[in-house]
Amino acid sequence: MKNKYFSLPVIAASLVIMAACVCSQDNPLASDTVKEGEKKALPFSGTGKVLVVYFSHTGNTREIANQIHGRTGGDVFEIRAVDPYPGDYEEVKKRAKEELGSGYKPALKERIGNIGSYDIVFIGYPIWWGTFPAPVRTFLSEYDLKGKTIVPFCTHQGSGLGRSVTDISKLCPGSTVLDGLAVWGRDAQGAQREVSVWLGKMPPEVTAIIDFRMNIRQD
Repeated sequence: MKNKYFSLPVIAASLVIMAACVCSQDNPLASDTVKEGEKKALPFSGTGKVLVVYFSHTGNTREIANQIHGRTGGDVFEIRAVDPYPGDYEEVKKRAKEELGSGYKPALKERIGNIGSYDIVFIGYPIWWGTFPAPVRTFLSEYDLKGKTIVPFCTHQGSGLGRSVTDISKLCPGSTVLDGLAVWGRDAQGAQREVSVWLGKMPPEVTAIIDFRMNIRQD
């Protein structure tokens, strides 16, 4: 089954929701002590049918992921590499470029034991060198997402989604990949309205599954 792309229709002005996306630099990732090669399965219920997955380095993408999760329900999962990225921006750029060029797939600290429970997978990341970081490549390669709807979102510093949606499609044949959301990293904290408007434009088959939560702050 080939990937399908949906153009998200223009939302009616009366729809009360908010939206946002994200850029990339967070605080250094938390470092749980996990032996290399060892992965901990997280006991998600899967009852919400919605999973929000994200990789964040400076906290911006995490902020957007939490906003999406707060409006859609389901579960949330942070992608974390066993070998954390350095805090220095230039060092991160250098490592990310090397990993992109080599196709490297770094080991992740945790895994999801029941990915089959989810129908919709939101996946978020900062844009590094035009696409998603290597840990996201690992995640997309480790799980069978055939038949699921994948909804990308990203934080960026001017590149938008780059080629990340195309790269997701290549790694996930058999999945339905929707148009994504791209937000400047500097705007992540105040992106609630942008995120909500974007969610409101989802296709009917997606909105039928998402548990929209309307307790959103009015700007």
